[in-house]
Amino acid sequence: MDFTEVPVTSDKKSKKKKNKKAANKRASGEDNGESAVAEKKSEEKMETGESSSAAFPPTFSVSEIKNKQRRHMMFTKLKQEKRKQKLQLRKKRKKERAALGDKAPPKEVPKTIENQRVFDETTVDPEDEEIAFDEGTDEFSAYFNGLTNPQVLITTSDRPRGKTVRFCEQLASVIPNAHVYYRRGLALKRIIPQCVARNFTYLMVINEDRLVPNGMVLCHLPDGPTAHFKVSSVRLRKEIKRRGKDPTEHSPEVILNNFSTRLGHTIARLFAALFPQDPNFIGRQVATFHNQRDFIFFRFHRYIFKNEKKVGIQELGPRFTLKLRSLQKGTFDSKYGEYEWVLKVGGFILYSLFLLLKKNHLCWYFAAYLIPYILIF
Repeated sequence: MDFTEVPVTSDKKSKKKKNKKAANKRASGEDNGESAVAEKKSEEKMETGESSSAAFPPTFSVSEIKNKQRRHMMFTKLKQEKRKQKLQLRKKRKKERAALGDKAPPKEVPKTIENQRVFDETTVDPEDEEIAFDEGTDEFSAYFNGLTNPQVLITTSDRPRGKTVRFCEQLASVIPNAHVYYRRGLALKRIIPQCVARNFTYLMVINEDRLVPNGMVLCHLPDGPTAHFKVSSVRLRKEIKRRGKDPTEHSPEVILNNFSTRLGHTIARLFAALFPQDPNFIGRQVATFHNQRDFIFFRFHRYIFKNEKKVGIQELGPRFTLKLRSLQKGTFDSKYGEYEWVLKVGGFILYSLFLLLKKNHLCWYFAAYLIPYILIF
């Protein structure tokens, strides 16, 4: 077969291009006309007060922006706008309250994690007769009756490193009549009888992990109880900004906040018996144990009297956070000891899961899938 070539002239090509350009112009003209009509309609609706979802841009989430810098910029702008709105509302309410005077409505109580928490049934009244009888006959009654003076022995786990050693030394400067001894591979069951023979009332063991203090065993002698705490957020004196001078040898004042449950009373008395009952107010030093959301925050301050009316505080250090893991009757016994209270990880997760479900932050199907695995713990 013979193939014949058909020459294509440039006129046909130019005609095709012209036809395409004309079609594109018509389409763009139609689009412009439609957009102009839509803009006119939206302006008319805005003037008349009518609102429609098509008139406003669709809502979008900041997390959908893929560019990191632009996403960060949009997020900061949104935060600034929210802050401005809050300030405007606050100023408006302040003006209204000033205008109304005595007839102004009472201030709203802000919602916090603490006041929105589910009420604990074990909360007790400190003036209850049963509580007073129990406290009069417990292991700390001799101390609170003035029959014994606290003597504390502080030791560590085997082969402690720098930060743990310094932490123990600073604890000894905070607690009066405290002595630091190195463990040297001795078991706690052998240390406890020696402490009792030398009239020590407390044994404090600081454990470490990866060169950082992470646990504390506090054993009241000679009859117990023994508490095991998780230690976190340890800050030594050199790590605290604007700290004061080193503490003096004066006995500090002890403040115990928010230990309102039956277990909280026991832990508060355990901490109180570490310090002498006669604080020397000349030293102006205060040791604070603040319980919030089952975490115990320790701070050590000094009062600074600026004048007769103004008083300031200056942190001396160290600072750390405790979380109770277990409370055991008697002295330390890991095998045959009787535990009064143990932190249940599964129960804690279920409780937090219930609160999240209550606020509709999790799906019920997801929770039903998780609960069998949580109950194993």
